[in-house]
Parts: sequence; C-alpha cells; structure tokens
Amino acid sequence: MTKYTFDRRHFLGFAGMSVLAIGVTACTGPSGGSTSSASGASGAAIVLGTTDKVTFLDPAGSYDNGSFMVMNQIYPFVLNSKPGSADPTPDIAESASFTSPTEYTVKLKSGLKWANGNTLDSTDVKFSFDRQLKINDPNGPATLLANLDSVSAPDATTVIFKLKQGNDQTFPQILTSPAGPIVDHKTFPADKVIDDDAIIKAKAFAGQYTIESYKKNELISFKAYADYKGLLGAPKTSDVTIKYYADASNLKLDVEQGNVDVATRSLSATDIADLKTKSDKVRVDVGPGGELRYIVFNFDTMPFGAKTPEADPAKALAIRQAMANVVDRQAIADQVYKGTYLPVYSHVPQGFAGATEPLKSMYGDGSGKPSVDKAKAVLEAAGVSTPVTLNLQYNSDHYGQSSGDEYAAIKDQLEKSSLFKVNLQSTEWVTYSKERVKDTYPEYQLGWFPDYSDADNYLSPFFTANNFLKNHYDNKNVQDMIAKQLVTVDKPAREKLIGDIQEAVAKDLSTLPLFQGAQVAVSGKNVQGTKDTLDASFKFRLGVLSK
Repeated sequence: MTKYTFDRRHFLGFAGMSVLAIGVTACTGPSGGSTSSASGASGAAIVLGTTDKVTFLDPAGSYDNGSFMVMNQIYPFVLNSKPGSADPTPDIAESASFTSPTEYTVKLKSGLKWANGNTLDSTDVKFSFDRQLKINDPNGPATLLANLDSVSAPDATTVIFKLKQGNDQTFPQILTSPAGPIVDHKTFPADKVIDDDAIIKAKAFAGQYTIESYKKNELISFKAYADYKGLLGAPKTSDVTIKYYADASNLKLDVEQGNVDVATRSLSATDIADLKTKSDKVRVDVGPGGELRYIVFNFDTMPFGAKTPEADPAKALAIRQAMANVVDRQAIADQVYKGTYLPVYSHVPQGFAGATEPLKSMYGDGSGKPSVDKAKAVLEAAGVSTPVTLNLQYNSDHYGQSSGDEYAAIKDQLEKSSLFKVNLQSTEWVTYSKERVKDTYPEYQLGWFPDYSDADNYLSPFFTANNFLKNHYDNKNVQDMIAKQLVTVDKPAREKLIGDIQEAVAKDLSTLPLFQGAQVAVSGKNVQGTKDTLDASFKFRLGVLSK
C-alpha cells in the first residue's frame, strides 16, 4: 500500500516561530561524578526540572504530556521513533507491516524481559491493547484505538492487529502514541487502572530506564535499564532525576543557580526572553512541535446547552460564534506570549499536510482580526439577550503561569465587547483533569500535545463519537469524514477530506482554537543532547542527555 507521510519540511519551516515545550539548561549543574551501568550508559547524573504533573503512570489512566514524558522512559513500545524523526520504526519489534488491508503483523525480538525478570512477549502486547479498550478510562487514550477490532498472539513473538477498516494511514503512528506503551500482564490488572506505587514496587519496566525512587510530583529517580533492547539503545546517562515545581519562577531560579541541568515546561515567555539574554551561559535551540491551545465548550452545560433549563442549540451555537468573532488572538500572542505563540485559525495547526484556516474567513473581520459588530449581529439574530454569562475555567499550573494572563486577557476582550460577563476560575491540574470530564466546566481551557505527526491527531481524538473531550459534541457527517480520511490512500484526496473536516468543525465550534506552538530549548554548554529531545515525534527523551 502507499504510505501516507507527514510533510516534515513544511512543519520544520513553521517550527521556529513559537513555543511548545521549553527546555532550559543551566551552564553548571549538580555534580554527580561519572556513573556507568551494564547498559553502557555513562556520564554525570542529569537533573531535569518541570512544572508538568504526572496523573498516572498507568498508560490506561492518563492522556497528558507530563505522564507520557515519564512513560516514554520506562515502557517499551512495539514501534517508536528515533530522535529527529517522526517515522514509526520497530522498537521491541523486529519487523512490522500490513500483511493485508485489515491486518498489521508484528514480529517481536526474542529474549525480551521486564526489569522484574518476567518474560516480555506477545502475551504482554496483546494484553496491553485489550486492556486499553476494556478499561476505556475517560482520562485515558483508548479513543486512539477506535479502529482496532482485535489483537491476537499466535506465538510468543507474533502479534496480529486486526483493524475494522483497512488501509489505516495512521495505525503505525498510533502504536508510538500514548495508547502504545506495553505493560507487564503479570503486574497490571486487566480491568482497572493500577496506582503508581504498585507499578514501581513490581519493577514493571522495560524501557531505557527503570524508576529507582518515586515521590509523586516531587521527585523521580531513574536508572538505566541494562536489558533494554529497543530502538533507542543504551542511554547516554545512566542516572537521571526529575524534580517537580509548583511554580515556574522557582524553576527559573534553580536554572540560574545551577540546581537543575535541564528544564522542560513551563517557563513563561518573559522567563525565556530573560534567559535568552544570558548568551554567555546558554544557547537557544528550536525544534518542531504542534501544541494547540483552545477553549472547550460543553454542549450539555454551556449557556443554552442540551441539559440546561433554557436548552436551545441555535442560541448555544450563536454564543460560540460570537466568542470566535470577539477574541483577538494576535493581541494576546503579542502581549502575553511576546510572540512565542502564534494565532491559529483552524483545529489543525499550520505545518501539517491538509491544514487550512477556515476560522480566519468565517469569524471576525475575515482577516484574523476581531469584529464586535459581527458578534453582536450573530447574537441578535439568534435572539440571545446580552450580556451572556460565561463560567470560564482555566488551569493554573499545567500550561504555564502565563495561562492566568492569557485568560485574564480573554475575559477582558469578551467583557469590553459588552456582550459577555465572564466568571473566571482556575483549578490545579490533578483535579482539573478529572472534573472536566464530569460536566463540571461549561467552558474551559485545554492544550493539546500531539501523539503522532499527522493531521488526524487533531481530528479523531476531538470529533469522533465518545471523543476524548467528553463534551457531548456529536456530528455524524464529521465522524463519517474522519473515518474516510483514515483509510484514504491517495494523498491529495485525503488532504481534501482533512480540509473539509476543518471547515465543518469550524462551523460547529465544539472547541475554539486560539494558539499554536513549537519547541524551544535553551542549553548550557556542558549539557549535550538537549536539541535531540526536540524531535518531530514530540517526545522528550532523557536518554539523549549527557554532560
């Protein structure tokens, strides 16, 4: 079959314009001496600082950047990608290919084992994917496996994935995504999410690293796994620690004082600019990324939502459209993010094959600028009395300290139009990630870090039935087009479908896209490999770091 490939040249061209994840490396770091392990890793220990939080180490129970970053270090994948590439490549597999339009066959390497001594074979692979589908946790990535019909393991090294629809152009990428970590079937229960401590106690690891000590969202100590046989090879540094910060200002201070070697997510745009001026101590590297920042609308609980006393879908749509007409993305990008984020006018960021900008022509003045008059006309035509009260929720820690400024600016823009009254509230991430799927927030902030390098990753998780957002959006025509593009082998035809989907969801506005980003790393001269973490697969890999 013809393989649909990601247009990396186009993507790299856009990457330098904005910020997805921030890597900052101090010129001096904690001394640790040289270490080595049976895996061949060596070099002084590395300390990484982050404000990202872990929700669960269990792949079935989390679908967020902070958790996935840790999973990438400790779990094996059937397919993975080398630093600098987005191409799915065998990891613990020897080979992987379509053996028929609806069958994807994987041959595993022999002699694999978990850090606890258990055998790692096809039983674990089948178990991992069956488990994702069975648990189907609302905060998990099971929606990525919508096209997976069944998994069989005819022998210890063979796995056959049977697909519902043939020629799935994204399935190899999905095997590298948050749905793809392989878990030990003797440790993990088949029908529920397991807590972090149980995973660590069982030493259920087979990635580049094992976890030696764990204090959730405070400190994690990693050790190179000597028996890792995957694509990435032995890590350059055998001992790595992740230190978690509640406040990005404290992270910046520790960067400056040399208490951490690398910091990733989330320093403010001001902090980045300040660190960038220290040219004698640091350098700035830019890599590809695809973060999307947006507002989610709950179709049941937003004003005039389906389960409100005044339910009226036409009025609810008018409110979403009016907000799209009023928000001035460019002003926020300039004032809050100082140009480190770009305005986005589609549900698929620019740089992906098939991306268009339908929101630019549909809303505001038609060129990307706001139009209060147009917003007022939309509300009047639908019979909506103003000002409309919005209960807008944002997260105060997961997306960086600038989120407060971003949403204060959105509130200010909406209220200055005289069309809205905004009640702005914030919640810390661990609670936020649970409450948002319980219809608690009528309108709320989310950010998206892509799982794989294809436009579909901005479509299937958001707009299919029972989507990850759990916001009750249900458009059968959109769902049919998403299903069709997944199996369309002809590249121009598939890109047209992707464009049609963007047009349709821009009319419905189940989410309101605001900004898109890339990755930037600021590195000290004594730390190597930071740039390699800014790869096209959007994975931060501790194993490439050394000093």
